[in-house]
Amino acid sequence: MIKVTFLGTGTSQGIPIIGSDHPVCKSNNPKDKRLRSSVLINWDDYNFLIDCGPDFRMQMLNANCKKIDAIIYTHEHSDHVAGLDDIRPFFFKQGKIPVYAHERVLNELKKRFYYIFDDDYNYPGSPKVEGNIISSSFRINDKKITPINAFHKDLQVFGYRFEKFAYLTDVKTIENKEINKLKNLDVLVINALRIEEHYSHFNLQQALDFVDVVNPKKAYLTHISHMLGFHNDVEKKLPANVFLAYDGLEITI
Repeated sequence: MIKVTFLGTGTSQGIPIIGSDHPVCKSNNPKDKRLRSSVLINWDDYNFLIDCGPDFRMQMLNANCKKIDAIIYTHEHSDHVAGLDDIRPFFFKQGKIPVYAHERVLNELKKRFYYIFDDDYNYPGSPKVEGNIISSSFRINDKKITPINAFHKDLQVFGYRFEKFAYLTDVKTIENKEINKLKNLDVLVINALRIEEHYSHFNLQQALDFVDVVNPKKAYLTHISHMLGFHNDVEKKLPANVFLAYDGLEITI
């Protein structure tokens, strides 16, 4: 059994946006308040985190997460990686935390968080990780994970498939051979930024079109901007098997 917790479902600025008077940013509905996008995947006794953004600390507290067996990165943008330093409590209990990413992403992380990757840098309290390059399907212990190659405008990004569940974010284009890896899903998670066209993200219609192509039993939309609209209003307009994800949502596959 796989349990997925949506730790955050917002885009790079989150919702509400600092200083914004947009109606969605002023909403009192908790489902309209979105931290930066990330999910926690509990698969049997393992906890896999996809992305570790700037809201990571609060997300771990909200989810009452006690351990992390691996962090798996989609890409290197700050809203997906900026929280890495906050793995300290897990490092103190567990030792080095395995991280998995494209080689380019690992190299970028080593620049930003050199003290975390460099074993010779022994500042007291500094966490440490074990870097692992993703180039094809891989296993963490006995669990097989399949990367799905896509593009965020011109930037390569990875989505991931875990048995009958797949998580993709920051997607704008994806080749047919990669879509073929998404056949027979129970649950697909895909980004839907806003109503209007965007240069590097699916908008709502593009996300719904992608759901039609993949044809999962259910789909959840994430990486949402305030410009998509109020959660309850948008969800009423979605197909019967498509839902807006929200922070704290838990699903079981």
